[in-house]
Amino acid sequence: MQKITTFLTFKDQAEEAANLYTSIFKNAKIDHISRYGEAGPAPAGTVMTVMFHLDGQEFIALNGGPHFTFAEGISLFVNCETQEEVDNFWEKLSEGGEKGPCGWLKDKFGVSWQIVPSVMNSLLQSKDAEKSKRVMEAMMKMSKLDIKTLEEA
Repeated sequence: MQKITTFLTFKDQAEEAANLYTSIFKNAKIDHISRYGEAGPAPAGTVMTVMFHLDGQEFIALNGGPHFTFAEGISLFVNCETQEEVDNFWEKLSEGGEKGPCGWLKDKFGVSWQIVPSVMNSLLQSKDAEKSKRVMEAMMKMSKLDIKTLEEA
């Protein structure tokens, strides 16, 4: 069992979100769905929690009601090896949501994601300070991150 699990609380879209996320990521599956009983607080038989895995990472999604919302102060960071991966995650996760700056997006449920190429850290931490500065300046102009443009900066 994983020591720390990301727990996402939705109004009433836990199962829909888990289905979307597991359709986008490789090595992903829904492990278990639990339902509310007669004691509530939601109607008996409706989805309470969905346990799922995305690339080996365990998540739990809860239908907690309308008073729960997501904030940009926390996001899910997706490390991408190729531009194809960046493009795939960017398009699929932002569909119905909101594309933001510098590789950030919100999905249609309001969950914040960062879609970042794995070379980003080495580019920003280059021993060549001017190179790092150019990479940062290029990134700040982007919405979806473009590996080739960042490497050429």
